[in-house]
Amino acid sequence: MSIQDVAPSSIGPIDVEQAEAALVERYPRLVRIAYLVLPPALGRNRRVLTAHALVQRALPRRRVPGAAVPGPRRPEDAVDPGYAYVRGEVLRQALVAGLPLRRRALPRRAQFPPLLPQVWGLRLFPRVGGADELALDQLLSALSGPGRAAYVLRGLERQGDAEVLRVLAAAGVTDPAAALAEADGVDAAVAGEAEATGAGDRAGGAALLESPEFDPCSLQARPTDLMRRRQHGRAALVAAAALVVCGTLLGLPGDGWGRNGAAAPSYARNPAAEAALDPGQVKRVPAALWEGSTRRDFSVWPARGALAGDRALLRRALAVWARPSGTVRSAATPGTPVGPPMGPPQLLFAGVLDGVRVVLFHDGLRVVRYAEPVEGTAGAALDFARTDAADAVGAAALVVSRAADDVRYLTAPWVRETAVRDLLMPAQEPWPLARDASGVTEPMPSPARARGCVRWNTLQVGDGSGRRLLTDLGEVAPARLLWGPPAAPVDATGAEARREWARTACALAAVRGHGVRSVQAWRFARQPLPEGTGRASWVCTRVETWRGTGSRVLAQFAPPLPAGTKPSGAPAVTVARSDGSPACGVRDPRVLAGVLWRAPSGAWHVLAAGTEDVASLDLSGGVRGHAEGHLLAVPAARGSRAEVTGTLRDGTRVTALR
Repeated sequence: MSIQDVAPSSIGPIDVEQAEAALVERYPRLVRIAYLVLPPALGRNRRVLTAHALVQRALPRRRVPGAAVPGPRRPEDAVDPGYAYVRGEVLRQALVAGLPLRRRALPRRAQFPPLLPQVWGLRLFPRVGGADELALDQLLSALSGPGRAAYVLRGLERQGDAEVLRVLAAAGVTDPAAALAEADGVDAAVAGEAEATGAGDRAGGAALLESPEFDPCSLQARPTDLMRRRQHGRAALVAAAALVVCGTLLGLPGDGWGRNGAAAPSYARNPAAEAALDPGQVKRVPAALWEGSTRRDFSVWPARGALAGDRALLRRALAVWARPSGTVRSAATPGTPVGPPMGPPQLLFAGVLDGVRVVLFHDGLRVVRYAEPVEGTAGAALDFARTDAADAVGAAALVVSRAADDVRYLTAPWVRETAVRDLLMPAQEPWPLARDASGVTEPMPSPARARGCVRWNTLQVGDGSGRRLLTDLGEVAPARLLWGPPAAPVDATGAEARREWARTACALAAVRGHGVRSVQAWRFARQPLPEGTGRASWVCTRVETWRGTGSRVLAQFAPPLPAGTKPSGAPAVTVARSDGSPACGVRDPRVLAGVLWRAPSGAWHVLAAGTEDVASLDLSGGVRGHAEGHLLAVPAARGSRAEVTGTLRDGTRVTALR
């Protein structure tokens, strides 16, 4: 693109009357210019009203002195000085109206909806044009405000490139040449369409600017959203009524019966509530108290972390706990109250982990985790977990940080060693997991958010009296893994326990976020399979929660492993599930389950098994059969359904889990 040389010339002073005459005479042209330069994102109704408002505000308030400006080389570039001034003001305001509102920038009047003119109950928009007008409107919407202004000046006003550059610079455009280059792109697109259809060149695009599609003075009218208008009217009436009622209540005497009756003012004025929100009142346990304590639980955890003395952080954490705003991401395990602290809570930890400031509190019933980003103020989070009646093992560790698929634990002061054990690799030795001086572990992969079941990493802790396995199920408090009959479970660290857990671990994904305190697995039967294909294991998995209710029982069937197959490659099949059942627990250690199994030959059998106190088993429904003892295998057809019942040695009838 070449720019023509220009010689300076001078325009004399412009009177208000001269500018008004130019505005009135060419009002439709000026409104069309404003409409075309305004961003299409405003919508056609607001663009129409804003275009009229910008033109009507373009008049100067006083006489405008003359100024030296580059004189045009082409005669057709010369315009009336009054019109040139008004057009420049319209362009300047239209470009400002297209700028986004910013926090640190002072807003301009043109960026807000116009005060005048206003139209109530109607939507106004120009007449709809044809496909050519629609294509040009789409091309203009992709340009910046200066680019649209350059195209309008060159196409609608028939100005040369030098004059376009001068007018854009006078309107405040910082890079007029770039705006002109954008207009060239539209010209090229229009020329390409014209060549494809056999129409004209650049003049064709300029002619489209004169069409009724872009005429905000020849308008169509349609009603607004009538249903929404009716809803807004009702909402306004309700708000007015509520305002009257609230004013009446506020006018009641101080000793009268107001909304809260004889209650005291809001809890922020209550001494106990104020103490709960005072960081200076937070309980801090000495570091060595747990060594001489008769109990080991969260109540003897010392306050740890580099930010344990940061009163501002603690004040924010307590305030958000008491009054979380709508922007705070809050999560709680089922059955956990999420209200404010009942008194000054105990501080467990405060520090920076993975770019997040983390605070852990304990109030006797709950552990509350507060997190906020180090950079910025958005993204605060609260997590509530019920931990009442926790013992030394239940209080051995807490999840203190999550980052991507990794998790960090804060361990109890009596934990001596930490390691990572993959449940799906029972023969593999655990690898050590380092901790810092505050008891925070290094990050380790967690199964809490994993989509598949490729690995199931658990935290193995040693406290001098034994080793425990804890697993992350997406909550602040990890769940303890146990093995053995309900009356005498042990930690799932032995060889037999690891082999069976390797085939049942993937079932833990069904209880994520369930408020789990412990998961106990127990092989209640081993059954020889038909056709001499080996012995299968029947495993009962019982999930206990911190709240006591909401337990879950899973009955799982694990056929023998093919030669060379790892335990994780053939997980057990969950054949029955019961929520809230006492089965497979201390109250009712019995369990009975059945499954339709296909032998290697292709034959189908109904298999059933129960605990050893089951004297006989019966099948009814689609398949009938009877067996003495606690094991049963009956041939069946594919898709058969049967009811499994059992008789205990004392004559009591029991039903299989479903």
